[in-house]
Amino acid sequence: MSQHPTYQELVLEDRVHGSIYTDSRIFEEEIDRIFHRGWVYVGHESEISGRGDYCTRFVGRQPVILVRGEDDEIRVLMNRCRHRGAVVCPYERGTAKLFTCAYHAWTYRNTGSLLAVPHDERYDSSFDKADYGLTMAPRQATYRGFVFASLAPEGQPFDAYLGRGPRRELDLFTDLAPDGKVLATAGVHKYAYPGNWKLQVENNVDAYHFNFVHKSFWQIMNKRGGVRMDSLGTAASAGRIRNLGNGHVGWDYRPLQEKAGQRAISNHPKTPPWQQEYFDLLIDVHGAAKTAELITASPAHVFVFPNLALIGSQIRVMQPKAVNHTEVFVYPTLLGGAPEEFNSRRIKAHEAFYGPAGGGATDDLEIFARLDTGLHADVDPWVLMARGLGKEELDLDGFLSGQITDELGSRTILHHWRDVMSGIAQ
Repeated sequence: MSQHPTYQELVLEDRVHGSIYTDSRIFEEEIDRIFHRGWVYVGHESEISGRGDYCTRFVGRQPVILVRGEDDEIRVLMNRCRHRGAVVCPYERGTAKLFTCAYHAWTYRNTGSLLAVPHDERYDSSFDKADYGLTMAPRQATYRGFVFASLAPEGQPFDAYLGRGPRRELDLFTDLAPDGKVLATAGVHKYAYPGNWKLQVENNVDAYHFNFVHKSFWQIMNKRGGVRMDSLGTAASAGRIRNLGNGHVGWDYRPLQEKAGQRAISNHPKTPPWQQEYFDLLIDVHGAAKTAELITASPAHVFVFPNLALIGSQIRVMQPKAVNHTEVFVYPTLLGGAPEEFNSRRIKAHEAFYGPAGGGATDDLEIFARLDTGLHADVDPWVLMARGLGKEELDLDGFLSGQITDELGSRTILHHWRDVMSGIAQ
């Protein structure tokens, strides 16, 4: 390998060089090329349902405010005073008509326009407040309540970025709500780990680790209720993993869930009343055939490059902070129009595995720490991701598909990462 390898040399068909997870220079370049030029998920409309509601986020390293203005328009505003550059909103979320910079009290409306400048008579006649509103993200787009932004004025159009695969997954996730509205209002789990952001990204769609990393949780579930979830993570599982294009990856539960879809519309005698009530509401809205399709395709499991995952009932957001430090935000969601007991059980099921005291997230965090340590042992620096290579097939939807424990997910993500970093893709 050359002294300064290219990204094409670092990411091969069946393996990647460990430095893509540990090299701080690579990290700085990917923040610029991926997070500051491409499309990034920012937040969900339900988090800012009322006028003046806001939440603060980061796009790459740059702070933004996701806010619904008094005019009911949703904007992604740079969280930076136009005077001396201080953050104008230091709070995580809230409701405000105005944002006032603590440094010199420049005050902005929640639409971003500059309202007041103390002692503005000391500026000359060329100063016009209309020129100094909070800067909007150069591009933003919303699909089914999911708000994305790009800090680059020009680039890949949003529709081309999202593509039909993730678009369908967002539809399926949202259409599970009888009133068509997913609510990211149940709170947030936050965690961090000492490792690269791509470790969590790949883990989102990795079924191969299930029966090893989460073995104790599956044993408890089986002992308590006879639930055998470990069958998903075996080479005999009928589940599929799919390359949805542009670095996006999804799981396909349809081969596993056909009976669940039929049960949803059949008033099965073993279906609990609270669940049947929910099924009936969906049938009223969508009809029997669409309801069966929704239940057959659920639960959600999709990664939207570079920082969004929908897993079960949650919205998961990855936030890279340093080459070896990543923050993750997990938002369990409710389904608008669903029975209260259904939503309550939805949250409890989420907490059992993904919550702070659950049986899943803590296992993964330990593995991420071990990965970061091990990846620094670079006598043999290559990381293998060849499982299932050459055994992929085109599915009925036209996507490249593999058995669910194959490493097609990692290859999809990292090959796209390589192409973006090389300037071949956007």
